[in-house]
Amino acid sequence: MLNNIGLPGLLLIAVVVLVLFGRGKISSLMGEVGKGITAFKRGVKDGSEEIENAATDDETRDVPGEKARDVTPHTTDRS
Repeated sequence: MLNNIGLPGLLLIAVVVLVLFGRGKISSLMGEVGKGITAFKRGVKDGSEEIENAATDDETRDVPGEKARDVTPHTTDRS
């Protein structure tokens, strides 16, 4: 059904919406939509960074139950 709207139909819908709500109301509504899109993008970016940080933390975490190896060289004092 929506495949046959075309450009004249979209223009008619835009004019009707403009008449019903007024220019000021539509302007403020579009501003809110823009803020919502920006917040959504920021949330997606923060979520992907959090997932990447969790993956790197898992890789660097020690395996439980294993003792840490002593990497300091043992020297004998033969004075």
